Amino acid sequence: MNTNKIATCFSLIIVLVFAVTIPSHAQSRDSTAVYAFHNITVIPMDENRVLADQTVLVRGDRIIEIGSSSEVNIPGGATQIDGNGKYLMPGLAEMHGHIPPPNLPDDYPESYIEDVLFLYLAGGITTVRGMLGHDGQLEIKRKIDDGTLLGPSLYLAGPSFNGNSISSVEQAVQKVKRQKEEGWYLLKIHPGLSRGEYDAMASTAHEANIPFGGHIPEEVGLVHALEMKQQTIDHLDGYMRYLDAENKPMDSQELEKAVKLSKESGTWVVPTMALWETLIGAADYDAMRQYPELKYMPDAVLKQWDQALEQFQSRVKGRKDEARQHAKNRLILLKALHDAGVPVLMGTDSPQIYSVPGFSLLRELELMKKSGMNNFEILQTGTANVGKYFNDTDDFGTIAPGQRADLLLLDENPLEDLQHLKNFSGIMVRGQWISRETIDDRLQSISSSN
Repeated sequence: MNTNKIATCFSLIIVLVFAVTIPSHAQSRDSTAVYAFHNITVIPMDENRVLADQTVLVRGDRIIEIGSSSEVNIPGGATQIDGNGKYLMPGLAEMHGHIPPPNLPDDYPESYIEDVLFLYLAGGITTVRGMLGHDGQLEIKRKIDDGTLLGPSLYLAGPSFNGNSISSVEQAVQKVKRQKEEGWYLLKIHPGLSRGEYDAMASTAHEANIPFGGHIPEEVGLVHALEMKQQTIDHLDGYMRYLDAENKPMDSQELEKAVKLSKESGTWVVPTMALWETLIGAADYDAMRQYPELKYMPDAVLKQWDQALEQFQSRVKGRKDEARQHAKNRLILLKALHDAGVPVLMGTDSPQIYSVPGFSLLRELELMKKSGMNNFEILQTGTANVGKYFNDTDDFGTIAPGQRADLLLLDENPLEDLQHLKNFSGIMVRGQWISRETIDDRLQSISSSN
């Protein structure tokens, strides 16, 4: 099935604009509060190592000290968290996620935005790059930043550049300038732009110093997108079109060329492997309908997902062998890009067709593992790599003094088994501690309300 048609089809699912107010819970955040994680094993993620018997001190939203538990002095009045037998690693990132628009239909619960934000945290995610902007989303970000709404740190793309929203070069230029002025972090590219519109967008974006990423419009193509320094290529569909690898084995020479050009261009890739297996028909649809985490999504959302899945199911009927070949090619492509040093970022495109925020992460990691990446390399894509990607905005992604206090307290070592990410005792986001008990209570509340 043509990947451009797939991209357009599933883009329409998430570009729906709906109608409700932004819910807001006040959250206290004391900039002088000190936390001490003591007697803990630290996984700093700066390299493949663990540091035993450490104490990590946090003041406000920053890590202020890390060292041997016998040498670090814990200040009086600090909240102490016993790390005996536990592991501390940086919080994870969802680098192709979605934040619901403030306007929702009447059959959505009033708490839906709040619930989605919390589900990310409940999955160990402390940073989300939101990849489809809507009016009012910057206000959600502001509320999170000032502590009046609980959620991961947001880096938001503005409303999409696509064949319906852009019809001229002049329109593309003005949209870039407007989104820069409004305060969006990046520009989201969808299918449908002409090459002239894309080039006008890209040139203006470079002048305005605002990155752009997402899909590669069919008229633009992979090579030209790399020449124009598109910052991220998401979903890998642009690669698959270039390689003509949707239903047959890839040409090794063309693969080598695409990887080389990607490395030279400085682009990043966000593969969203699990979602794409759904879209091309390689996933187990019956198993997906039984995911236990679906209880955290409203009926209105599940109905939309059911309808979308039925559409995809009808399109891929009788093409299972092609879908499996397509999925195999994507695994080969991801490993080739990674091995060549093209930086990979963790992303699942949730909430989207049975990808529940936070919970979709482990399903994505399973496929990254299947590609041949090791556990440390996979965890880097959601921690240290993310910190490098956002290094012009803040310091986070590793455990070191001065880094933002986004931390995940785990019961077992995820370097040994990625499934250990399921078992954590609490999460810290920008210095705010959320215990396992609080997480479980809130998840129960969300499940009951749905």
